[in-house]
Amino acid sequence: MELKDLYREIVNEHNLHPAHKGELEHPSMILNGVNPSCGDDIYLQLQLDDGGVVTDGKFNGSGCAISQASADMMLDVIIGKPKEEALKLAETFMGMVRSTVDPAEIEALEEAAALESIAHMPARVKCATLGWKTMQRMLRDGETS
Repeated sequence: MELKDLYREIVNEHNLHPAHKGELEHPSMILNGVNPSCGDDIYLQLQLDDGGVVTDGKFNGSGCAISQASADMMLDVIIGKPKEEALKLAETFMGMVRSTVDPAEIEALEEAAALESIAHMPARVKCATLGWKTMQRMLRDGETS
């Protein structure tokens, strides 16, 4: 199996069988993220403990396979991480899809690294980054809805 086929399989699995799609019972933070250029819509919910660690997360919404899979992979990566580390991972992801980050840093993204080829599809970058940007606005800027 070629590497690009493996990446495609990972994205398809997260899109078709997302582990984090649904509703949290008592989220600490909720924010809706929208990509008006294509209609992707992510409703992100995070649960943080008193120390600022992301203890759980869910998303709902609709959109293309890339936006949905990326949100699911993002939650896989940030759950269990302190807020500051989640934000650093978001910066790494943004750099990855813009081809501006050191390849060694991409390993920290785990399966989300499967979206690295999005850098060669500029029209899809907004799809892949929607969940990550929504999470950044929540954790960095304190935005909630």
